[in-house]
Amino acid sequence: MIDLPGLDLLAHAVAAAERGWHVFPLRKGTKRPALHGESRCPRTGACVDGHVKWEDRATTDHGRIVRAWEQGPFNIGLAAGPSGLVVVDLDVPKNGAAGTSGAEVFAALCGRAGQPHPVTFRVGTASGGEHLYFAAPDGVRLGNSAGLIGSLVDTRAWGGYVVAPGSLTPSGAYTVLDDAPVSPLPSWLLDALTARQEPTQSHGKLLAAPGVGGGRAARAALERECLRVQGAPAQQANNTLNRSAFLVGRFVAWGDLDRHVVEEAFQGAGEARGLTAAECRATIRSALDSSIRKAWPRDAA
Repeated sequence: MIDLPGLDLLAHAVAAAERGWHVFPLRKGTKRPALHGESRCPRTGACVDGHVKWEDRATTDHGRIVRAWEQGPFNIGLAAGPSGLVVVDLDVPKNGAAGTSGAEVFAALCGRAGQPHPVTFRVGTASGGEHLYFAAPDGVRLGNSAGLIGSLVDTRAWGGYVVAPGSLTPSGAYTVLDDAPVSPLPSWLLDALTARQEPTQSHGKLLAAPGVGGGRAARAALERECLRVQGAPAQQANNTLNRSAFLVGRFVAWGDLDRHVVEEAFQGAGEARGLTAAECRATIRSALDSSIRKAWPRDAA
């Protein structure tokens, strides 16, 4: 799947599917799914028995892929879980800020584990980061993590997706940096993830509690509230997300948790519960803004 001049988005989507990777369309030039949300679900076609989310609609079926991408130049979403992948997302500091990149942090983690940097399929992201693709281990169902094993090092598995090569955004393109075969997830990395992810049952699927940095109490609070969101009744999902994000916001105000880590953790929990991505973003942003504004000083809380 090396990028070639003139190779269009449909060809990239088909090439990904031929590897056994499940894809779905993203809105043109963005990282957002191009599929309808639950609130606008027509309850027809694939959704006749109830709303079907992006993870379940992602496919390797050539005919479905052609029909979807013939409708427009959609970017390509790759559902990690159904594809049998764990993707390590190595980000860069936001807005060009100075600081250690996710790639540097990951290299340090490899050194600390006494292991070489793994050679595997590798994608350059539009922001200048990298995606490392690994084959998911047998018998373990991993969820997503945000900053769990290191700053600017996230993982995407069940409940998560990445933007696939060939996709274009205003910031740049997603391109293949190394077309090496996908390697198994390193055992030291699996140990680091499973040691800090507590599985839970939600919607009949095993999801992992989001992993975060921060103090012990802050970390426990975020994990507890994300699990609360994942297990909320459907009618209370948004209210639960709002309340849980507000409760955790004080730890952001006190500097115990990075806001982007909290936002990503709740985003994953909300979407896993069935809320739309846009609904999650709006609710989380509003709740955190309010909580941070109203937070008492730590010694008065």
